[in-house]
Amino acid sequence: MSETKTDIVQDDMIVILDYTLVVDGEEIDSGSIEYLQGHNKIIPGLESELAGMKVGESRDVLVKSKDGYGEYDEEAVVDVSRDSFPEGFEIILGRPMRIRSEDGNIFSGTVTALSEESVELNLNHPLAGKDLFFKATISALRPATEKEIEHGHSASDCAGCDSQSCEGFG
Repeated sequence: MSETKTDIVQDDMIVILDYTLVVDGEEIDSGSIEYLQGHNKIIPGLESELAGMKVGESRDVLVKSKDGYGEYDEEAVVDVSRDSFPEGFEIILGRPMRIRSEDGNIFSGTVTALSEESVELNLNHPLAGKDLFFKATISALRPATEKEIEHGHSASDCAGCDSQSCEGFG
């Protein structure tokens, strides 16, 4: 049986990450997150760069768009008939919204143009096509519990959650 080090970021560890995100030279987000390493809970390009770091260690990480939110897809800009929206539904230019397709799939999109007959929605993530620069610091680590590994996320992700995937936590 191999010995697992608990002082470095590796798969099946709960990581508390302090970060600042800069895009196009502008700070757009900062904070602290807790996630389960190795389970695709954060963008892949960042997760892979954090592997092997220790508590207290800081690193500047450049995540290329393809390893972040993906490349910008022109085909993800679609026109939707105004008749597709419920009567009285408020549609505001520039406002993100969640919509459900006829087959029940949920999409997030931003209204980018309006006409009398249609609504143009951009279904790309707002950061698609952008390189992401993170200033990252590992503030804490601990081995994940068996239940966290089984569920594929940190128990703290279940706070206030009604998801069936959180049954058995808390």
